[in-house]
Amino acid sequence: MQTSDVQKLILDQLDNVDVNVETDGHHYQVTAIGDIFEGLNAVKRQQVIYGCLNSHIADGTIHAVVIKTFTKNEWATRS
Repeated sequence: MQTSDVQKLILDQLDNVDVNVETDGHHYQVTAIGDIFEGLNAVKRQQVIYGCLNSHIADGTIHAVVIKTFTKNEWATRS
């Protein structure tokens, strides 16, 4: 699965989120930025992204995912 495919899976299910996906061919790193994560703890944030990818993780198409999530404010104030 291409990074653009993973990105589309997330963007098709979440509104107003910026998503960047990188891969080494087997493992994916997803960075998602959006106010949808406001007030959610780290586990809940990851569950939002996993929810978009779950069927592809379950069938083995996506083997491993590292997820980093930020609100827009968190992203803007990163040092």
